[in-house]
Amino acid sequence: MGYYLTVDQKGTKIYVEDIGSGMPILFLHGWPVNHKMFEYQFNELPKHGIRCIAIDLRGFGKSSRPFKGYTYNSLADDVRAVIHALQLSALTLVGFSMGGAIALRYMSRHLGFGVNKLILAGAAVPSFIKRDDFPYGLSKGEVDSIIQATYQDRPAMLADFGQKFFNSKISSSFRDWFQLLGLEASGHGTIKTAKSLRDEDLREDLSQIFVKAYILHGKKDQICPFPLAEAMHKGIEGSTLIPFEKSGHGLFYDEQKKFTETLKDIVYSAAKRD
Repeated sequence: MGYYLTVDQKGTKIYVEDIGSGMPILFLHGWPVNHKMFEYQFNELPKHGIRCIAIDLRGFGKSSRPFKGYTYNSLADDVRAVIHALQLSALTLVGFSMGGAIALRYMSRHLGFGVNKLILAGAAVPSFIKRDDFPYGLSKGEVDSIIQATYQDRPAMLADFGQKFFNSKISSSFRDWFQLLGLEASGHGTIKTAKSLRDEDLREDLSQIFVKAYILHGKKDQICPFPLAEAMHKGIEGSTLIPFEKSGHGLFYDEQKKFTETLKDIVYSAAKRD
């Protein structure tokens, strides 16, 4: 079922999709789509006693679209409000791409409240862009070009961005559907979160993870290249790196069965760090 939760004193409403019962897993979607990207996981995981919860981040999908509040801190605070309102505990938190960055900031900023396992999938962590002392990721200029294209022709930007998303052959119908998820977002939310992707640096957050962490990442990822996964693995003590050999950025669909089965196995694995 779907419902809304108010997450701040300004009345910002976050849309929540909540299906099944049992062990809870909370999904944070990537840029620039919404919770619907996890449709194929929601089709399967509730069969196995897993309560699947996903939110639309502010500015995306069905959630409120305020003009401000798109820093990682603000977005992590929204997640904290949802977890508190639903009284979730022993939670598996899954963050994909930008959602992975928000999940990591949530864990460091809110001391992992309610979470006992963290899954970073194709995560834009620890830095989405290359820096003087970090040679991985996209260049600042590439992200600036994406932002400028969003101001000028957002549908065309989404189409171009989508061309790099998947490694497997996808149908034109699937590609159209995935583009529509991006079009459901607000333009200003798309732009402002792209600026957060460009400007935020999460390297110091890596050491603040005190639950078991799993890093799922496509070896052929053109958006968040695989060296980001290796940097996460090095920076998060006791983490487990699970490469997806045939996947690009969209590992949730490129290797759909493996991705879904891996989530199920992690949910049912022991909670404590090895």
